[in-house]
Amino acid sequence: MLTASLSVEKSAVWVLAGSVDQIALGQGRCFVAGKRKIALFRLRNGEIYALDAVCPHREGPLAEGVIGNGTVVCPLHGYRFSLRDGHGVDNHSAVNSYPVATRAGMIYVRLPGTA
Repeated sequence: MLTASLSVEKSAVWVLAGSVDQIALGQGRCFVAGKRKIALFRLRNGEIYALDAVCPHREGPLAEGVIGNGTVVCPLHGYRFSLRDGHGVDNHSAVNSYPVATRAGMIYVRLPGTA
């Protein structure tokens, strides 16, 4: 699990989640920012997405899910969520998605308000 550092920008918090190299291509990784758990996913093409780390169905660890075709599959019961917006693909649940930026090999996630 990664530990984040915070910097405030207007009404949002940009969280330094860690180095891009800490997440293998095609994998997910969980990090904690304040009281939030965020799952980062690094696709094989290098794109990085951020979602809430816990599945709303039975609190499955989304960072441990399988990613492919723009979705992550919860490892507990197979619920699928879009990496782009967090909406359920085959269910009526959803998780929050967060903007991600990379700079000089570091990953930043923008969270609303204070983390």
